[in-house]
Amino acid sequence: MTTTPEVIDLLIEARWIAAVDPDVVHKNHAVAVNKGRILAILPTGEARARYAPTKTTLLPDHIVIPGLINLHTHAAMSLMRGLADDLPLMDWLEKHIWPTEAKHLSTQFVYDGTRLACAEMLKGGITCFNDMYFFPDAAATAASEFGMRAMLGITTLEFPTPYASDAADYINKGLAVREAWHNNPLIGFCLAPHAPYTVSDSTFERILTLSEQLNLPVHCHIHETQQEIADNLKQHKLRPLARLHKLGILGPNFIGVHAVHLNDDDLHLLADTGSNITHCPTSNLKLASGFAPVAKMRQLGINVGLGTDGAASNNRLDLFGEMRLASLLAKGLTGDASVLPAREMLRMATLNAASALGLADEIGSITPGKSADLCAVSLGELETRPCFDPVSHLVNVAGRESVTHVWVAGKCCVDNKSLLQHDQNRLESAIALWQNSLEFRQRA
Repeated sequence: MTTTPEVIDLLIEARWIAAVDPDVVHKNHAVAVNKGRILAILPTGEARARYAPTKTTLLPDHIVIPGLINLHTHAAMSLMRGLADDLPLMDWLEKHIWPTEAKHLSTQFVYDGTRLACAEMLKGGITCFNDMYFFPDAAATAASEFGMRAMLGITTLEFPTPYASDAADYINKGLAVREAWHNNPLIGFCLAPHAPYTVSDSTFERILTLSEQLNLPVHCHIHETQQEIADNLKQHKLRPLARLHKLGILGPNFIGVHAVHLNDDDLHLLADTGSNITHCPTSNLKLASGFAPVAKMRQLGINVGLGTDGAASNNRLDLFGEMRLASLLAKGLTGDASVLPAREMLRMATLNAASALGLADEIGSITPGKSADLCAVSLGELETRPCFDPVSHLVNVAGRESVTHVWVAGKCCVDNKSLLQHDQNRLESAIALWQNSLEFRQRA
């Protein structure tokens, strides 16, 4: 008896498929996708017999991986890429970034800057980003136009910006945007208090209440510089993490960004509370913040994902670069060549980040039932040969220029290195206008 093949939307046939969970690499297999979700991973011959796909994508020299997840960025700051380089953090913020934002920050700035970031990230295999910036409705519109998944911050500060007047205003505006986008499956939200040095205890208490009521992650810069810790000790008689723990903020819903300067008490607080950390190695180096003890974090079982930070302090939104740098730094700092191997780096850039965002049941691995957020990376060029271990090549050899295809919820966003659903001329015109405007204000 002959079985009629099942009609599906997409079959992706690849030389390798890195599932991440379980930690296996399938060779000469296919991913079956229908209605935006992963149906199965199975040998290519079996897939051809079982399914009648509307579209088949052949990837004979590629590895297919889960879409990469950028666990911390400020997407719209792409418009300030290279504006104020080679400066320490507080000089960079107080003398350049904050004054520029005071003059230029607007709905249009965030919309155009986020479009630029989405284009860069998608072409580099990033299918989801966790953002912390202003005018989240504009960011949601931009991400939605590109078909990209985004977790947008309800960013909160005590001082005014062109977006909001005080902490209550930031929170109320952010919650209103969350409600407006509630039915979009690709747009989610985090509570995003900027940092302990810009947010009061009473505001953190309100954020905790909202986090518990709405089950939203809390996304916050933490322990980025020694000065931050010294100032917090002077004002609160506690290190920043200890203060947040006292306020009840730490826990499985907490995503701490940078976490460069940690002593043993800090590390155990993070481990004991089940908190998550975003490691941003390039930004930490560029701003001379220091070296985060990521190997110690992982030894203690702390969940660590990877972030790029904003393009104004990196200056790339490139998770391939972050994977490689994070692995090499950990090896050099510990003197142990076995720490943070390639498979762990891939997991940090995918499933670990999804877990931190509360999205591990939806994205982060190539698992039947999950959303088909996928990235195909070519390992067929001369500079990537020979290939004995394709996951090692992802971290140590390939780069974002090797990404050829990207899908979000089964929809192709990058096809043969070309962005789809994208008016490049319109975006380039907008960037040119902003560059002229920022250069004029800088000279003035």
